[in-house]
Amino acid sequence: MDQHLSRPTWSRQIEFTLAGIGAAVGLGNVWRFPYLCYRSGGGAFLVPYLFMLVVLGIPLLHMELTVGQYTRRGPVHALINVCPLLKGVGVASVAISFIMCTYYNIVITWALYYLFSSFQAPLPWQSCNNTWNTPNCTNHATNSSYSSTASQEFFKIKMLEQTSGVEEAGEIRWELLLILILAWILIYLCIFKGVKSTGKVVYFTALFPYVILIALLINNVQLPGAIDGITFFIVPKWDKLLSVEVWVNAAAQIFNSIGIGFGSLMAMSSYNSFNNNILKDTLTISIINSLTSILAGFVIFSAFGYMSYLQGIPVSDLAVDGPGLVFVIYPQAFANMPVPQLWAVLFFFMLLCLGLDSEFAMVEVMVTSLMDQYYQQLIGFFKRQELFVLAVCGAASLLGIPCVMQVGIFIFQLMDHYTAIVSIMFLAFFEVVAICWCYGVKRLSDNLEEMTGKRANIFFRLCWLIVAPALIAVLLIFSIIQFKPARYEDYVFPPWAQGVGWVIAMASIIWIPLGAVHTLWVLPGSFMQKLKLSITPHSLNEKTKKSYDERGGNDAYPVMAVISSNSLVTEKSQIQTNL
Repeated sequence: MDQHLSRPTWSRQIEFTLAGIGAAVGLGNVWRFPYLCYRSGGGAFLVPYLFMLVVLGIPLLHMELTVGQYTRRGPVHALINVCPLLKGVGVASVAISFIMCTYYNIVITWALYYLFSSFQAPLPWQSCNNTWNTPNCTNHATNSSYSSTASQEFFKIKMLEQTSGVEEAGEIRWELLLILILAWILIYLCIFKGVKSTGKVVYFTALFPYVILIALLINNVQLPGAIDGITFFIVPKWDKLLSVEVWVNAAAQIFNSIGIGFGSLMAMSSYNSFNNNILKDTLTISIINSLTSILAGFVIFSAFGYMSYLQGIPVSDLAVDGPGLVFVIYPQAFANMPVPQLWAVLFFFMLLCLGLDSEFAMVEVMVTSLMDQYYQQLIGFFKRQELFVLAVCGAASLLGIPCVMQVGIFIFQLMDHYTAIVSIMFLAFFEVVAICWCYGVKRLSDNLEEMTGKRANIFFRLCWLIVAPALIAVLLIFSIIQFKPARYEDYVFPPWAQGVGWVIAMASIIWIPLGAVHTLWVLPGSFMQKLKLSITPHSLNEKTKKSYDERGGNDAYPVMAVISSNSLVTEKSQIQTNL
């Protein structure tokens, strides 16, 4: 365990805050948030969204950062210490981050493809006079099912060469594959030196998007019809609040956007100095994240208003679905603006920045967790951490190849549906049970006091103990009852594809029961003694380690090996001495 005594820390604390903002503020703020607002009655969505931010987002982020900073471990080892019975939650959060980073990078790939295409004059999606356009192409589409806009055809036919459905795989899109490799090279260069390189990159990737968002907003509000789009965004349709789906979507958006349950912020906070003020970071990250979503909402909806003006249809009738929002509606709006190339380049460069820092936060979870677990073996095999990071990036890029085939958009939609909505609620529920109930709110407050000199206030303690677990349980039940199969536009996935979706969802969730069974198996004593020990923090201690050694030495350690509580105490005193 001695490699952890010299665990690296951020060069400056502002680097962690920026990295946290970068990890939280991502493509979801510009794409998923406006899309959910559009579907959920415009301004009405802001009510459940802000409510979920206050009672779920902020308290749970505070909880994750506290655990990460106190244990100085990634999510796997942090959960082993906190609640051995639910140590699988840590592995599940690593699994979900890894699954997400394989397909999330596809959006960065598309953004790069559009960025490279934006240097042409005229823009390739500006008119229907291209070789790939169909006779149905029109520059000013109505919502007719027979016609399609130039930007829809560029996205579907030119870039994706989209097949008719998931049954038809098609071929690899070689241009997209090369851009995917380029995207992974960029991510590797951002994280290969660990927090030292990540800390420098976030100064740019976390701050630059705001410059572009504000420039876009100033430009968009001057366009004809923009006010109609903004009105749609601000004025609530209150009847939508009666739909449970709107509340589930608001909670899912908070989880996805802040990154609750993904382990990335817990992994990043494990590199903090021991006495860092966690509350300040929690409020900064969560509030800036939500303000960014609302700012992006104004930018996107002002463009919607302009599109509805051009097409002569109400804002509520625009065809908006999933990624189409960013890659169809918005480029179409640019095509009609003065100096369209400039706005297109700025917008897609902003998407690239937003995507990159969220993406390398997800990859960082995998790297941190494996380095915590198998440091000696990995360094023994790879010789340098940089080569190990290269291997992780290489594996993830290979898994992303199906998404750059002609069937790619359907695979992307399937993975997103079952990972971002289904898995994350299960994960969040068990994480809250493990930390707030098994480990306990009192211990969590004690840890906070030991680090910062202040205990958690009554609001946080109430949210941790009652509000968050109860709300997540209700949301979990409703999201199961009201579950809708995955679809993309009008295409509904066949039953076998839904089955594959559930396999993807289970790839992360399955670790929770496996971890519980494994803990009960290795702990000594009768079943009731095992059960009692399994919810006692640090119970996988030296005795368990000793019984392991008797069974066959260290090589017999399974995936989630033990951490001794003694090493933690030693480390903590070492850190405090250093400070």
